[in-house]
Amino acid sequence: MTTSPLASLLPVLRPSPARRLRVAVGVLVVLCAAASPLAGQSTERPTRPLPEGAEAWSLFGEPLVPPTPSAEALASMHAQLHEARAALEREPGNPDALIWVGRRLAYLGRYREAIATFSDGVARHPNDARMLRHRGHRYLTIRRFDLAKADLARAAAMVEGRADEVEPDGQPNARNQPTSTLQSNIWYHLALARYVSGEFDAAADAYRACFGVSKNPDMQVATTYWWYLTLRRLGRDEEAARLLEPITEGLDVIENHTYHRLLLAYKRGAGVDDLLKSAPAGLERATTAYGVGAWHFVSGRHDQAAKTWRAAREAGWASFGALAAEADLFRLERR
Repeated sequence: MTTSPLASLLPVLRPSPARRLRVAVGVLVVLCAAASPLAGQSTERPTRPLPEGAEAWSLFGEPLVPPTPSAEALASMHAQLHEARAALEREPGNPDALIWVGRRLAYLGRYREAIATFSDGVARHPNDARMLRHRGHRYLTIRRFDLAKADLARAAAMVEGRADEVEPDGQPNARNQPTSTLQSNIWYHLALARYVSGEFDAAADAYRACFGVSKNPDMQVATTYWWYLTLRRLGRDEEAARLLEPITEGLDVIENHTYHRLLLAYKRGAGVDDLLKSAPAGLERATTAYGVGAWHFVSGRHDQAAKTWRAAREAGWASFGALAAEADLFRLERR
């Protein structure tokens, strides 16, 4: 595999032994300690019965209902779920078959059923970190940040020192070329769980670990994006600026074009707002709106950030951009 220009960051930003120790301690803390105040607030609401059709409570106490896909997309996803369930019936002890049932449920917006499926996987296959990785991801979706961090930290500890493995895509990209691995997904989601909880020091350590196992421009761009924003939140602006040095127009990005465009605009220091004007509806708009708002926030324009983050929430609630916007707005309004 051709080495990405972003890989040049690794020697510059490689963690010291002391930092590696802090990462290890951070994992233990997640396993043993109570959740952050934001996560604690979010975990109280799901004890209330959800209205019919809702999958989660927002941090503001609103019921979150998944959008309805088009009839064609819905038929295709139901067919894929049927096939996954049939495969699991044929091989009930096959962990891959169980994972695909959980993933197909999640693509349909049936996040709680997906979590129940992965919980069954944790019980059946306690040494398979993939079950915790996928369950942690979906705990993030339904705003259970404390549970997400616990699962993903356990998964990170389980894969330490092991060979990494490519994670197959449930919704393949244009090249049908998976861009992420088990370990990069574990660290990526753990870092995001810490980020939305406001635990920026711990998030920065996790993004550093994620970059170390990100082996192609797509994962490197996605990780750099969130890592950059994390460092800016911490006031580590010079370190954040170094992350942008390898970001160029010519990177061979397959899927994460929105993150790539945002990073290029951050690097130029101009044209960030223009990205939102041309962003289409849905996931890309939510991602772009969060990134634009985050730029305003770290530049001290908090009112403008809040306005733009509201636009991210309006674009849909299940994307990471909308999730981060909700968490940041919640913190702003609680101050």
